[in-house]
Amino acid sequence: MSNSTHRPDIFAGPDEEAMNSRLNWLRAGVLGANDGIVSIAAMLVGVAAATTDLKVIIITAVAGIVAGALSMGVGEFVSVSAQRDAEEALLDRERVWQRARPQWELEQLVRLNMDTGMSEATARAAAQEQMAKDPLDIHARMHLGIDPDELTNPWAAGVASIIAFTVGGLTPLLTTTLPPASLRIPLTFVLVIIALAITGYISAMVAKSPRIKAVLRNMAGGTVAMVITYGIGTLVGTAV
Repeated sequence: MSNSTHRPDIFAGPDEEAMNSRLNWLRAGVLGANDGIVSIAAMLVGVAAATTDLKVIIITAVAGIVAGALSMGVGEFVSVSAQRDAEEALLDRERVWQRARPQWELEQLVRLNMDTGMSEATARAAAQEQMAKDPLDIHARMHLGIDPDELTNPWAAGVASIIAFTVGGLTPLLTTTLPPASLRIPLTFVLVIIALAITGYISAMVAKSPRIKAVLRNMAGGTVAMVITYGIGTLVGTAV
């Protein structure tokens, strides 16, 4: 077994553990909302640039939201299921090793503790206490980078993606169907950029990462996507 795999901080406090348990929900939710906002907005801006037929715009929006939400949900479910299968396989293998070679596992834990800056004597004493309490848990955390109590949940990720995508897609749907034709595109640009700024801010706030960078990145990406599809829609509408 290699000692080079990523290991989380086993000394993380309650705040850090709560953060880790929220990351999968955050990832699925933010990705779903961003995809819903950007993909539906870009698609509808392109359609609205090509035609003012409200029926066509509504049908396109509803079909896009349903297809996109289901695609996001299924994709997230499959991805997270594969991740969970891999985590469970690693834990099963670790259980076998704990039974088959406990002394080898103890020595490995001593080395892992020493990597954190402990002296050999302190590392060995700590490893003996850790192994006596829960050998699978401590090896899973330090060697495999897995929290056995917080395995990824594919159903939660899939449902979160579906809901987030749908909610995200509602903003461009409303801005391209409710206002007069002359206001649809400019209003969509404005409100979508605001919505992307909000999702960027929320993701940065929960993850405790730079907020301005996340906001600007979200806004820039969405704006570029809408500008490109607007241009394509204008060209197609003119040609047709």
